[in-house]
Amino acid sequence: MGWHGHLQLHYTYDNGRTTALDRHHGPLRVLQRLYPEGDAICHHVLVHPPGGVVGGDVLALDARLDSGSHAVITTPGATRFYRSDGLLAEQTVRATLAPGARLEWLPMETITYRGCQAHNSLHFSLAPGAQMLGWDVLALGLPAAGAAFDAGRYRQHITLPGVWQERGLFDGSDALLLHSPLGLAGHTVSASLWLAEGMGPGQALDRARTEALLDAARALIDASALPTTAGVSAPHPSLLVLRALGHRVEPVMALLQAVRGAWRQLHWGLDAHPPRVWRT
Repeated sequence: MGWHGHLQLHYTYDNGRTTALDRHHGPLRVLQRLYPEGDAICHHVLVHPPGGVVGGDVLALDARLDSGSHAVITTPGATRFYRSDGLLAEQTVRATLAPGARLEWLPMETITYRGCQAHNSLHFSLAPGAQMLGWDVLALGLPAAGAAFDAGRYRQHITLPGVWQERGLFDGSDALLLHSPLGLAGHTVSASLWLAEGMGPGQALDRARTEALLDAARALIDASALPTTAGVSAPHPSLLVLRALGHRVEPVMALLQAVRGAWRQLHWGLDAHPPRVWRT
């Protein structure tokens, strides 16, 4: 019998302040609630005190953001899916954004250990006028420690209904996926960063703004350590997606943080303000 953790977050906005209410059952909980940018933006640091996710664990996060609220959600360290004896480890994140709400979903990387059996599902529902920045960083195994991801299965779902759906299955025995030039080509870190805006029928992001956001990301990619294994595009009128591959987490995360800061400034007029926990 594994851990069962459920965390509910509700963000409201009143008199210039985003207020967060939380309820938790089990080991998934809020570590810190901070306002480094002033009252309007709540920075939340979430933790899973057992330190990792094993077979039989079921973790669920449900977040609701009311109109005008702005939440930045991150974690102090990696999410680790450890080796399983056969039971599935599950993590589910669901967020619902009302018109005018903003969410930044910025957890540290997910590490899949040799032999894990895991399913990670992210679902973000944006009403017209809602906005979000989010990323997902996956590190397969610990190759520097001689612990490659050569056994186990990790299933990943990212869904923005009506806009974007990504489904991936990483099997440690799938040499074609992990090592072929048509797959990951031996890279053990993969990441996606997205900027999305809720739109009504027929609406789209301003074309000039979209091009400016793409140009800013491309300039940062060219100046990064990943100029040939990262790219950015606008696959939907209300969505921008950057993808990157690397051999280590640090250069991938550095690129995502840089582009997130640039997009935040260009699209929202806000400074980068990286969460303090990233520097500890």
